[in-house]
Amino acid sequence: MLFPSSWLQGASRGEAIACELRLRIISGTLRPGEVLSENRIAADFDSSRSPVREALRTLSNEGLIRLERMGVVVLGLKIKDVEELYDVRFLIESFVQQRLASAVPEQLITQLHNIIDKMELAGRHQDAVEFAYQDLIFHETIIEAAEHSRISHLWRSIRYVVMTVMLLTTKEVFNQGEQKVSAVIEKHRLLIQALESGDKSLIQAGVRQYFKDSGKTLHDSFDI
Repeated sequence: MLFPSSWLQGASRGEAIACELRLRIISGTLRPGEVLSENRIAADFDSSRSPVREALRTLSNEGLIRLERMGVVVLGLKIKDVEELYDVRFLIESFVQQRLASAVPEQLITQLHNIIDKMELAGRHQDAVEFAYQDLIFHETIIEAAEHSRISHLWRSIRYVVMTVMLLTTKEVFNQGEQKVSAVIEKHRLLIQALESGDKSLIQAGVRQYFKDSGKTLHDSFDI
């Protein structure tokens, strides 16, 4: 599996290398304990060493690798790490949706419905990559609408790992068939309905149920 080129528009060479290595690590193609060298990575990507170093710094900051004098040691992403990542997502989305509850912008609701339309289209065409991307954009649109700079910064710090996990879990969803894809779309519709209600308790319950369901898909995808 390659990282989708359509997701790399505007990315630097270093960011592109980081995205591909991140996918290989999270998918298990690169195993924990495996040792890589800058020279090997540069050769694999037909790149100079400068973008490789940029990529490795990013992956080190995400806790996916450890930089050592002898080379780069793959740490991987254990199920506990992914669960904690989802805990952070839950905290972010609970906060931003509660923040929006008192005055949900009409434009936001329109945007979210448009994104669901794109998810449905991707589902009909069996396009898991586009579906995963629109899923990411759905949640990111809500986060950005809250206009909270610190929350946005926190989101950006985990965005690429979340994006990669979403790609893998979405492929698992598509493997389970059309009914499962439709169920994922319906979960997003329920989030919109809760937001439109302006009821903080309903919003909180909606977010909690969404992440409970997503947690099951997560475990299925990582074969836990």
